[in-house]
Amino acid sequence: MHHHEAGFWGSWQLAPEVLLPLLLITFLYIRSIKGSELTARQISFFIGGIASALLVIVTPVGARAMDYFSLHMVQHITLMMVTGPLLVLGTPNSFHPTSKIFRALTQPMFSWVAYALLMIGVHLPVPHAYIMENPWVHTYLEVPLYLALPYLFYFNLLDRNLVNRRISPAIAVLSLFLMMVPETLTGFFIYTAPGSLYQEMYTLNDQRRGGSLMWSGAMIIDTIWMSFAVYHWIKSEEKKSRDIDAEIAVENG
Repeated sequence: MHHHEAGFWGSWQLAPEVLLPLLLITFLYIRSIKGSELTARQISFFIGGIASALLVIVTPVGARAMDYFSLHMVQHITLMMVTGPLLVLGTPNSFHPTSKIFRALTQPMFSWVAYALLMIGVHLPVPHAYIMENPWVHTYLEVPLYLALPYLFYFNLLDRNLVNRRISPAIAVLSLFLMMVPETLTGFFIYTAPGSLYQEMYTLNDQRRGGSLMWSGAMIIDTIWMSFAVYHWIKSEEKKSRDIDAEIAVENG
């Protein structure tokens, strides 16, 4: 995984352990388009999600993510805060598995805690050092979790359905707002650390760049997803109002 011997722009990788599952997901998605109620916007969101993942996995950003803390943070932020939500927004409205495992993994409290623990845990000095010393952990555990847990977390929060939701739109907005706390604080403490947190693996400036990306990037991106959640909340309230008006019309008729 380390590419010190190669120039930055020459450091590309196939990463088949991630590329092949993404290609499989894309193939299954394309097959589902026929006969589905997918809109052009949903398809665009899905394509954007897959493209964002490839952008930080097969390119030099992904190939050198273990050499530079700032690139590691770019990969982390993109997969967790961009790829996951885009894939959720690109998911067909009819996709609501009844599997007990899926429902357990997308249980709002569990998915919130799992997402927060992953985001904080991989940047604590001891776990991060272990990941850097064992590249297979980054390849086969960390990156797949970056893809899976955000999807599970955002699945309820950016739900396109306005009825039969597991949590209310208001709680979805609150959940996204509360997630800003551990995200921004993690970046803040990394940025303000007076010395290296990671056994001199990176320069102090590189560490601070990574912390500032997490600190500011999380606030900006979370604001965007909160605006989506607020939009769905407004649409939900509008639907309730229309339903009430229809019931009153029926009673008066």
